[in-house]
Amino acid sequence: MPLYNFKKITVVPTAKDFIDIILSKTQRKTPTVVHKHYKISRIRSFYMRKIKFTQQNFHDKLSTIIQEFPKLDNIHPFFADLMNVLYDKDHYKLALGQLNQARHLIDNVGKDYLRLLKFGDSLYRCKQLKRAALGRMATIMKRQASNLEYLEQVRQHLARLPSIDPYTRTIIICGFPNVGKSSYINKITRADVEVQPYAFTTKSLYVGHTDYKYLRWQVIDTPGILDHPLDERNVIEMQAVTALAHLRAAVLYFIDPSEQCGHSLEDQISLFKSIKPLFTNKPVMIVANKCDVLKIDELPPEKASCLEIFKENGNPIFSMSTVTEDGVSEVKQEICEMLLAYRVEGKMATKKVDGILNRLHVAFPKARDEKSRPPCIPDSVWAKKLAKKAANEELGLEPMEVKRKLEKDIEVELGDDYILDLKKNYDIPDDYKYDIIPEIWEGHNIADYIDPEIFKKLEELEREEATREEAGFYAIPKIELDATLRDIRALAAQIRDKKILLKQESAVIKASTKPKLPRTATPKVRERSVSRLRTEMGALGVDIGNDEKAGFKRTRGRSRSLSKGVKRMRLDSEGRARSMSRAPRDLSGVKDPQTRTKLKKIAHKAIAKKVGKKGLKGEADRFIGTKMPKHLFSGKRGVGKTSRR
Repeated sequence: MPLYNFKKITVVPTAKDFIDIILSKTQRKTPTVVHKHYKISRIRSFYMRKIKFTQQNFHDKLSTIIQEFPKLDNIHPFFADLMNVLYDKDHYKLALGQLNQARHLIDNVGKDYLRLLKFGDSLYRCKQLKRAALGRMATIMKRQASNLEYLEQVRQHLARLPSIDPYTRTIIICGFPNVGKSSYINKITRADVEVQPYAFTTKSLYVGHTDYKYLRWQVIDTPGILDHPLDERNVIEMQAVTALAHLRAAVLYFIDPSEQCGHSLEDQISLFKSIKPLFTNKPVMIVANKCDVLKIDELPPEKASCLEIFKENGNPIFSMSTVTEDGVSEVKQEICEMLLAYRVEGKMATKKVDGILNRLHVAFPKARDEKSRPPCIPDSVWAKKLAKKAANEELGLEPMEVKRKLEKDIEVELGDDYILDLKKNYDIPDDYKYDIIPEIWEGHNIADYIDPEIFKKLEELEREEATREEAGFYAIPKIELDATLRDIRALAAQIRDKKILLKQESAVIKASTKPKLPRTATPKVRERSVSRLRTEMGALGVDIGNDEKAGFKRTRGRSRSLSKGVKRMRLDSEGRARSMSRAPRDLSGVKDPQTRTKLKKIAHKAIAKKVGKKGLKGEADRFIGTKMPKHLFSGKRGVGKTSRR
């Protein structure tokens, strides 16, 4: 079942606003900076993007308008005819068709100029093609000004229409103007329809809702209808005719026997005959309103004879007065019953009922004997009182009456002082009777977790546990260990102790480990030296004198070329000779210049990755250098003007 909600249709802007919205969106959402020294492919793509974006926005906006307005062929006939009466179906379809054609024209303009832009050979030519494309799109939309204005008026009027459900239980009130239709709907619903003592106060359909038998009923008040041909009826009357023609509902036809409405009783009956074809397959009730002024029984014979046509058609007549409210509720009750019966008959006539009836079975119980079984209170309910009575009899006390005192009797005795107290009969100690017991706790029903026999089960479990303990069920037997098993356990304990010691030593070694010093900082014992040579040779019995010319005391000095090469190498790398034991000049902690340079590059890449595109600026950045350029806002001030804004 479709739900008709015309209040959600998007607002239709005027042609000027439509163009301003699209072009400003293009300016805001597309790149704004292009230079002539760019590649021609980049310039083309810049302007092609603007044309494509504008064309797509026009297309989307027009598509939204066309799709959200109801299609007369796809909605309920009641709404289709109502829109035809109010707005002219041909004009409505023509306006939507013109917008659809404008959408196709704008799409074609965008395609044509995109094709031309592929051959643009300069910034100027590409820009002119873009201006021409956007200008032609704007011109197409300017020609749709009248259609857009008309559709906006239709949208506003649709949003003001009442929300009528054509499929629910509906009661339609119709008749001549000023016969009391609006007064009646105000009485039985919460609708607030204007009531005035002149004709055609109600100029459109009004909807109210009422309840009967726990069901929601829709009541529709229609404008008054005059008795003349269909082609002469105006828009106000045609709304009522449309509702009667298309809505499956019960009809209340109001007449005014007192003729205070300004029309004779004969005219009202003539109107009933003329619109009688609209009542086909609908339950109809005749309501004679204003019985406080003139009742049906008080009519003259010639007037009363006019009402015989209603009895011939089987339409019941009810008298009512909205002023004194006589018969108001009876009319509502009777028409609701008629409509319910009619709907049931309609459903019974369908094929679905056979399948449902085959699955239904109504059981009628039969009496098994003629014995009377009146309602009574079982004796089990009074077990406690009976026991108390027996105890009183044994003690010689006065016998107590077992008859239960009902709440009704207590209420009669106390009168206005009676307060209903359901907790006084709870079968729990008095201290707990008036405790607040939550029914739902953290989303769970507490009743599902209550076991009335929990204490009994607990006592049984405790007795069972005591029996097991006495029988020695939980006693742990002592196992005699042989010599082999004792040795295995002792060895396992030693292994565990050894593992613990190894872990502790490893932790100490790790904690005491220090970074290694450079090679030149750690004193290293020389493998060959003069003193070592003298010691070893003296141990062998060879005397080595202190001869300065001895070859083993001579040291080879560095060559001049070698020292220059080393100095040049250090100057190239560090700028000057430095000791390897000293820290490098920069505070990075890295001595090798190549490694240092590599680390700087890695750090730069990491920073660039974090910043991402935020640190880059391109032609797509919508940057406005000066919000209010002085040359546009400065000049001669008028009389009395002291500020430019």
